[in-house]
Formats: sequence, structure tokens, C-alpha cells
Amino acid sequence: CVLGSSQYTYVEASPSQKKEDFIRSVENALWFYGGVPNALVPDNLKSAVTKGSRYEPKVNETFSDFAEYYETAVLPTRTYKPRDKAIVENAVRIIYTRVFAPLRHQTFHSVSEINKAILELLKTHNAMSFRGREYSRRSLFDEVEKQELKPLPLKRYEIKAYANGTVHKNSHIYFSKDKHYYSVPYQHMGKRIKIIYSDSLVEIFYKFERLAAHPREKRKYAYTTVKEHMPSHHRFISEWSSEKFIAWAAHIGVHCKGYITGILDKKQHPEQSYKSCLGILHLAKKVGNLRLDNACKRASDYGAYNYNIIDRILKKGWDNLEENLEEEIVLPDHKNIRGGHYYK
Repeated sequence: CVLGSSQYTYVEASPSQKKEDFIRSVENALWFYGGVPNALVPDNLKSAVTKGSRYEPKVNETFSDFAEYYETAVLPTRTYKPRDKAIVENAVRIIYTRVFAPLRHQTFHSVSEINKAILELLKTHNAMSFRGREYSRRSLFDEVEKQELKPLPLKRYEIKAYANGTVHKNSHIYFSKDKHYYSVPYQHMGKRIKIIYSDSLVEIFYKFERLAAHPREKRKYAYTTVKEHMPSHHRFISEWSSEKFIAWAAHIGVHCKGYITGILDKKQHPEQSYKSCLGILHLAKKVGNLRLDNACKRASDYGAYNYNIIDRILKKGWDNLEENLEEEIVLPDHKNIRGGHYYK
């Protein structure tokens, strides 16, 4: 990178020309200068420019976002017009002589190691006076150009990437890169959305409107949910989990824990099982932990897993009886349950 007025130069080795490495190198240059110029003038490499044009080049989306973050413009050079970047072309030739040539016989074991060596030679280069002049790039920068740069932001730019998705019927989108689910306001179910993500944040957009923003999570197949995003009949489920119900039941007693676990295993729909668990566990307020735990033991012995069975046992006082209650416990009516007369 070369500043136009002072020709103050920044150089570093980069792992590749991928957009992430390119953006990080440009950012390092801005922090080296201690400020931001009014415009960035990149060559037409793919990391910066998606499609070159004499009148309206298309800037890479990520590089454009980077420039917006630093409040600067992107003005790519014209293709096949070397005079648009004459200062840079001249700087490359000088840097090759003053920086790369002295290092060509040395062996480095990491990018950071070679960049330390480059920086020392770069300081010498910028401090050298121009031929026939009494001032250097560094002194000219300090006197003329430094105060013209815009201030840096408080923190560095987080590189963003992009993905597309659909809002599912459960008011969540599936972020395939991390195999994680994020909630979106339920009014947008079925819509195609755009996901913009960085190392720390996931943002969800629909037609340039930001619908949601979540801290990025990398737990596979887990859910990150904002309660207000859910329709009222789904909020109940989002506030509870199997782990919460089992922990609550364990506090009541070992039989209650086993019974609640059985309900969660047998019910096919989360809302159905959660409501059954909630109803059973609330019975402890009426009858106490000991009676509820005994009732759960009775019901478990006969493989009957629902709220009505527990409620019936408690109302009849069967939780306090020692004898076999197999004949007295009546299963709830159901169209798929037939009595003994059916088989005569």
C-alpha cells in the first residue's frame, strides 16, 4: 500500500490472495498509517473487484462492507491502464530492491516471522530521503498527509461472509456452516432470507431489513432463541427443556424423576409432553413431594404415563396403599384401547 501524496509505504507478506487475507493486509496498512484515506484504490484482483468496468466496476461484497466500516470509498483502477497506478508500480520496483532482495537468501518458518524482518527494512526505506531531496517519505507523511487521514474506529473490522436460507415453521433458520438454529420473528415464516455472519455475530436480513441478530454459536443442532420471536403457542416450549423437567423431578424424588423421563421418552410432540410434565410436577404443591413420588412409583409399575393417572391415584389415595392395585386402576378411555369383551 502506498499513500498518494507522501508515498509512505506499507508492505507485508500474506498467506494468500484470498479476500480474507487481502482485507486483513489492507487493514494492517490502515493501522500502520494510523488513519484512513478518503478512498482505497485497489487493482482489479478478485479479492477486491468482482467485475472490472471502465465506468462502474463491481466491488466484492465483503471488501465493500470493509470499506463501509472504515467510512472510505473504493475506486478500483481501470483494467489495462497501468498509469492509473504509476506510484504503486514504481514503489513495487523500489521495495523489491530495498526489502525483498536483502531477504531472498534467508529462511523463515512463519508469516509473522518474515513480516517482522520486512517491517525493519520498511522503516529504513520510509526514512530514506528521496533522491535529490532533503525529506523522506516518513517526514513528508508526518508534515503533510497524516493530519488529512480520518481517524480509525475503536476496534478492527470483523470479516463477514454470506449465506442464504429459509425461515422454517418453527420460526428458526438453519445455519448450515455451524449446523445451528437461530430464531427469526414468526411473521417471516417461509421467507427466503440472507445471512451475514462474522466470527462473533450472525445477522439475518429480508430485503435489506435486519430481522434478527444473534451471538454466533457453534453447538451442533442446538437452538438460539429469542422468546419474542415465537408465536404465543410456541413460547411455552421455548421456555422449557427436557433437562429442566428432569432436574425438577429429581428434586421431588427418584420415582418422580423416572416417571417424568418416561413421559418425555414416550410422547411424540414436545408441547404435549411438556404440558403433561408441568401438570404432574405442580401437583407437589398440593400433596407434597413424598405423595407425588409414591404416586409416580405406582403409575410406573403399570406402565401408565400421563397426568390423569397421577391425578387419579392421588385423589383416590392409592399412593398410600400397600396392596396390589392392578384391578383398581382404570386406564383412561381411548378409541384404540379395547376391553376384554372384545376378544370373546
